[in-house]
Amino acid sequence: MTAVDEVRRFNRFYTRQIGLLDEHLSHSPFSLPEARVLYELAAGNAATAAQLSRALDMDKSQLSRILARFRSQRLLTSRPSLDHAKHRLLSLTRAGRTAFTALEDGTVSQMQGLLAPLDSRATHQLIGAMQGIQAILSDAGAPRRNTFTLRSAHVGDLGWVVHRQAVLYGEEYGWDWTYEALIAGIMAEFVAHFDAAREQAWIAEYDGRIAGSIFLMRGAEPTAARLRLLYVEPGARGLGIGAGLVAACIAQARMFGYRQLSLWTNDVLVSASRIYEAAGFRLIAEESHRSFGHELVGQTWTLEL
Repeated sequence: MTAVDEVRRFNRFYTRQIGLLDEHLSHSPFSLPEARVLYELAAGNAATAAQLSRALDMDKSQLSRILARFRSQRLLTSRPSLDHAKHRLLSLTRAGRTAFTALEDGTVSQMQGLLAPLDSRATHQLIGAMQGIQAILSDAGAPRRNTFTLRSAHVGDLGWVVHRQAVLYGEEYGWDWTYEALIAGIMAEFVAHFDAAREQAWIAEYDGRIAGSIFLMRGAEPTAARLRLLYVEPGARGLGIGAGLVAACIAQARMFGYRQLSLWTNDVLVSASRIYEAAGFRLIAEESHRSFGHELVGQTWTLEL
């Protein structure tokens, strides 16, 4: 099945789920285009027909017919603009606002019914997927902003990092939940024996969301440190976040006085290995092993500081 087929299949499913095939929305007298116009008028209080057409990307003749119906139903009024006498500012009448309130209440009730069978985890997954679709389609064709920030870890971040790495590596490489157990153990060790004078954690943020992480942890020797748990969210890759996290880890290791920084990874994590190599790490050992439900090749990389 092609990408186009998948998108069309999803559209058919979703329009059935929320009743867009019905003649009117939420048991109201309004069609979907009418409801969108009503919403924009209620949200903006007043606007010109041209502004509404641009905001909704709606054909002017279709919008004109909808506005004419609203006027005939006494839902809409207009007045001359103080800035441009030829422009008419549109706003809802009291009857129009009453109609909008009823439509809004019906829509909220419909959405509550759709979400009611879902538990909190499924609800979060659904919302995250919707936000992802919106972000991807909104950014399509637009230049990506290469702006991200690094910060220290806050309460709740460590559990999030464990969750996201386990989910992503499960989706991208098919690793099972024994990988989640491994990284949860690493995180527990970090928290239980944290030494602010020798260890640090960084969280990358992009577009207001967590986009990745990296951890600097003590090694077996006083002069050696370990780079651990580097990851970058799929939607934030290609922005230099991985390289930025590694650079921050290296710089802090030098400030702490470490002489060597090492890491362990697997050869399937090609993008990460390229970042390590570009930062000056050397691959010093490889070993085959079976972990996380797969035959893998583990790699040890080191950087002399």
